[in-house]
Amino acid sequence: MEVILLTKVDNLGDLGDKVQVRPGYARNFLIPSGKAKFATAANLAEFEARREELEKIAAESKASAEARKSVLDGAKITITAKSIGEGKLFGSIGMVDIVNALNEAGKNVEKKEVRLPDGAFRHAGEYQVSIHLHTDVNATINLEIIGEE
Repeated sequence: MEVILLTKVDNLGDLGDKVQVRPGYARNFLIPSGKAKFATAANLAEFEARREELEKIAAESKASAEARKSVLDGAKITITAKSIGEGKLFGSIGMVDIVNALNEAGKNVEKKEVRLPDGAFRHAGEYQVSIHLHTDVNATINLEIIGEE
């Protein structure tokens, strides 16, 4: 199924690209979320009429993400958790714990923005966590997990 992208989509394409995607991905995600439209002649003409407006919105979104990155980049948060010895945590530190710690520090972050490719942290130590603010903008924060017995 061919669609035209109304915003930049990770691993797919940029604003205005005509891309071939699976029908379910288009019908269930891209079109309902407003990220794409079917690539018909009428929709292509409508997109070309709105191209400037959509590019302006995309530029504003990226500028906003860059501003947030300057605030978040290099921020250090500390989380204390129970441990069972040798630095192994009794539970784990996941996205929700990181988001709560950042929000308490005055840095507003949503759960969907935190990226933990290796899953939750199960050992005390220092880690770097990626915060995905925009398709082109990622911030990195320093997380220190202190285990207390």
